[in-house]
Amino acid sequence: MPRPRKAINQMNVVPYIDVMLVLLVIFMVTAPLVAPGEIELPNVGAAVITPKQPFEITVQKDGQLLLRNRAKPNEPVKRFNTEALIPQLVAQQKESPDQAVVIAADKNVRYESVVAVLDALQRNHVKKVGLLVVPTKSSP
Repeated sequence: MPRPRKAINQMNVVPYIDVMLVLLVIFMVTAPLVAPGEIELPNVGAAVITPKQPFEITVQKDGQLLLRNRAKPNEPVKRFNTEALIPQLVAQQKESPDQAVVIAADKNVRYESVVAVLDALQRNHVKKVGLLVVPTKSSP
């Protein structure tokens, strides 16, 4: 008497894996050969505006402050004390309010001198103030 066939309740996935591996090899071979498309960017009406060079306040060891307008390199550097610098800087920033201010201090200047300049700038509502530093060279 012939034995009845038993139903298989598992799916054979080996052929599907073979097909996927063949497709993977095809894509891996053809992907480097396909050149990426070029993108044509639209033109805009206004020119790109580059940021202005900042005003630079240099704090020297003797407490004197130098004001340099980096946007106008031919303009002479002016020497001030804190009380005379602030009105001059506020007047120049009214002409160009988007121009930043950076403070460059000698490394031997006392921290109090730099904080005094920062405080005076803050009290007179000077915006966009930063500190100028020299980056250290990192070893590879």
